Amino acid sequence: MESEKTILLAFSPFIAFVVIERLVSVPAGLAAGAIVAAALLVRDLVTPGRHIKLLEIGTVLLFVALTIYALTNNVQWSIATVRLRVDAGLMLIVLASIAVRRPFTLQYARETVSHEQWDSADFVHINYVISAAWAVAFGTLVLADIVMAYVPALPHSTGVIATVAALIAAVKFTSWYPEQRSNAGMT
Repeated sequence: MESEKTILLAFSPFIAFVVIERLVSVPAGLAAGAIVAAALLVRDLVTPGRHIKLLEIGTVLLFVALTIYALTNNVQWSIATVRLRVDAGLMLIVLASIAVRRPFTLQYARETVSHEQWDSADFVHINYVISAAWAVAFGTLVLADIVMAYVPALPHSTGVIATVAALIAAVKFTSWYPEQRSNAGMT
């Protein structure tokens, strides 16, 4: 359960982004996401037993790049189109972590288990599956963003419901899957 909380905390830059972009502006939301992401990175640098993670590095780079682009190009992104960029970036970070054979959840899970479990085939497999589930969830967010941005005839609530459902499903799967594997005697 601790790794799930830590993974959810890793998404706090995205929460800061959503809140601030709604209340202030898109560039301010992007900057808020960059600041929170950088704070998480610093936290991992200075906290014993914690390590910098691919998701956090990618999140900092994503928000810094989008902030700089938004501020230097005077873009007029709608909320849906900026979220599309952010969610697509997040999905690409997760997919890249799988492609480089370091699924992003593995780095969080290793902070909550004994070192002996780190290289267990089941432990690594579980983290590939969970990371893939998050990639699917973020793919769903990207599709919802596309619908909200480019299909105005559909009710906005359709995209919102799809987004919320995808995130809830990913969170629940993250808790359920390791327990299911364990109950089946696979770990």
